[in-house]
Amino acid sequence: MKRYILALDLVPDEKMIAAYEDWHRRVWPGVKRSIADSGILHMAIYRFADRLCMVMETTNEFTLEKKAASDAANTIVQEWEALMWKYQRQIPGSKPGEKWVLMNKIFEINS
Repeated sequence: MKRYILALDLVPDEKMIAAYEDWHRRVWPGVKRSIADSGILHMAIYRFADRLCMVMETTNEFTLEKKAASDAANTIVQEWEALMWKYQRQIPGSKPGEKWVLMNKIFEINS
């Protein structure tokens, strides 16, 4: 199993943030299916103010590149992403057009 942690910022507007959270309480079935079909076993998104953190646990065969290619070919996912983009903004330091940014692990402890 692999784990990915990604970050993204939201537009800093409480009404838009509330709407974004509401959309995520009722994610479209086709979007959920694309997540599961890609090899993502568990996904959770956490929020503090306008900063999001996504945790994904995947199969060993999963890659971000394969997921991106699959999403690009899926009209339902593209429609969802276009809808979500109005609530999202690029995190400082990301590349032009980049949404979710992969975070680097800097510390871990196992007890």
